[in-house]
Amino acid sequence: MNKPTVAFICVHNSCRSQMAEAIAKIHAKDIFIPYSGGTEIKSGINQDAVKVIKDIYSIDMNKTQRNKLVSEFPDIDIVITMGCNVNCPWLPCKYREDWGLDDPTGKPIEEFYKTVDNIKEKIIDLSSRIKDNRLNIDI
Repeated sequence: MNKPTVAFICVHNSCRSQMAEAIAKIHAKDIFIPYSGGTEIKSGINQDAVKVIKDIYSIDMNKTQRNKLVSEFPDIDIVITMGCNVNCPWLPCKYREDWGLDDPTGKPIEEFYKTVDNIKEKIIDLSSRIKDNRLNIDI
């Protein structure tokens, strides 16, 4: 099976989508190729998100990732919107779902840890569904 491409997207590509890309590079590296992006980008990745990912996974997203526009992506098989509560970016794809995650930006650091746990669970579930071809898409 070829590895599908998965894009984690939200408007600013500064927090949840960045964390999802980092977590997927660890927990789904054998299943899919992760990307993150947005339709507008902020000047950098949310530093609370950077701190939490560094604390849990010893990955410094300031060094391994950058804010990206969705226009920079290759062809994407699966789009995951993070739960923007606004008009999430649209990309052509074979499968799409929304994870409905609240943005922890501006909230206590504990909310970032909860968001990371939710993202990890969802990535593991998505990986399992891709591996078992339960998304019914041709890759």
